[in-house]
Formats: sequence, structure tokens, C-alpha cells
Amino acid sequence: MARILIVDDDPAILDILGAYLRAEGHTVLEARDGLGARQALASADLAIVDWMLPGQSGLELARQHRRAHPDFPLLLLTARGEEEDRLRGLDAGADDYVTKPFSPREVVARVRALLRRARLGASVAVSGLWLDEGRRAARLDGQELTLSRLEFDLLLTLARHPGFVWSRARLLERVWGPDFPGVERVVDVQMAALRRKLGEQPDHPRFIETVRGVGYRFREDG
Repeated sequence: MARILIVDDDPAILDILGAYLRAEGHTVLEARDGLGARQALASADLAIVDWMLPGQSGLELARQHRRAHPDFPLLLLTARGEEEDRLRGLDAGADDYVTKPFSPREVVARVRALLRRARLGASVAVSGLWLDEGRRAARLDGQELTLSRLEFDLLLTLARHPGFVWSRARLLERVWGPDFPGVERVVDVQMAALRRKLGEQPDHPRFIETVRGVGYRFREDG
């Protein structure tokens, strides 16, 4: 069981999420603003953070904590359902997000998944593909994959968010960094090399799909 911090200025959300998480056997910590959250984060195993907080936004809180604690699991609550807003949350350091209004049972399920991922050492395992971020190791159907740094980071970014469509610009910013001076075409070049190593068939991709005019996504049934 884990120590879970809920950061929200709405007492009703604190009450209902706290009740569901305690029923799962977790210890629940609470904070209603960014200052209280920063003080409580040190003793938490996972945080559920509302985007809109008094004083400091949950987005900025996530960004700051991620810099110091890159492996800390963080779930973002947001009333913003647009794709651009979800991407901002992921880019800020959230591992997952839930859009309000939400089902407490869904939040609990996502917490389970994040804790399971943390226990596995930030690894991803899906349909014969295994990635270990800490060791920067990859296997496909039991065989070691030799991936470059960029190929590994591309694959890990996509595999962590199955079904989510990443534009080339977003991948460029996420994997190469916001100051990279290159053009979006470099994403296609690296993606082609990665797909060859995965043995992908262009017409029937096993893992990575091209979304025409937009970018790429990892298949949800990959």
C-alpha cells in the first residue's frame, strides 16, 4: 500500500477520492494549494494534483517536482479536455491525466497502474515488447533490441501513452528538446529506423501507426 497525496482546493474531491483510496488500503495525505503540496510531497509515494490551484498551478507544481524527482508517479486532474491541454500536462511531467468530471473508480484504477509501473522500475511491457527506462534496455519477443538513444526515447514516449496521437512537433520537443534547431523531418527519419528494428510492416504495423497529416501513435491493442 502507498502514501498518496491528493492536491485539490475542492473539499468534496478530497473527501470522495480519499474515501476510495483508503478503501484500497492506502494512506491518504491532503493539500489544498501548491505550498502545502510541496511540503507533503517529500513523504508521498504518488500524487494526484488538480491543474487549477490557488497560488501555484498544478501544472507548474508537476513541472518543478519532475525536475527533482524524475521517477515520481503523478496523476493530473483537469477540467481541460482539449488535446493541446492534455499534451501540456504530459509535457509538464504528469504520467497520466483524468478529465473532470471523473469517476473515482477510474482514478483508483489509474493509481493502481501508476504504482504498478513504479514498482516495475519505470518499465513498460506490452505484447512482447519490454522497455526498461532505468537500464535503457529493450527486448522484443525475448530478443535484445539495439536502439540508439533517440530511438529508445521515441519508443518509450509512444509506448507509455497508447492510443495518444503525437504530432511531429511534439515529439521533436519531447525527445530532442525544446532548443533543438532541426526540422520535423528528422522525426520521420528516426521513426523509419526504429520501425525497421521492430520489424514493422508498413501496411500492418504491430506497434506504431502513422496518423496522416498529424504524426504517430502507439497502438492501443499493440
